[in-house]
Amino acid sequence: MEEILRILENNGRIDASQISELTGLKEEEVRELITKAEKDKIILSYKTQIDWGKIGDGPVLAIIEVKIAPQRDVGFDAIAMRIARFPEVKSMHLVSGDYDLSAQIEGKNIYDISNFVTNTLSTIDAVQGTSTRFVLKRYKEDGTLIGGDDTS
Repeated sequence: MEEILRILENNGRIDASQISELTGLKEEEVRELITKAEKDKIILSYKTQIDWGKIGDGPVLAIIEVKIAPQRDVGFDAIAMRIARFPEVKSMHLVSGDYDLSAQIEGKNIYDISNFVTNTLSTIDAVQGTSTRFVLKRYKEDGTLIGGDDTS
């Protein structure tokens, strides 16, 4: 199963027959394992990465560090999951250091992100502070080089 998952992680468009050739498993077995992994929520999604810079302006990205007060019996989890459910939040992690959470936020422009931080995120009772950093340029995302040529 792990070998199939690693193959899919690198190429979500690969089909079962190609995975079968790479792993030596029967095609039907590959299909069954993938279906089970989807049902068991081991495979969470299939993602397409787009270099928006090649077709115009894409979304604005920001990394928001969030300091929160942990809650009794649930620690950071309840607040982190509450924040993670907002559609602007593209990723959320519990981190070590001066802040507790790191969230990647996406908006149409800088004002969308500013409004999210000031009107939504900062108004949550457990949030004690935030630090916002805007992404100026992406070089690599989820293991994929972005915006460069492969000759350098």
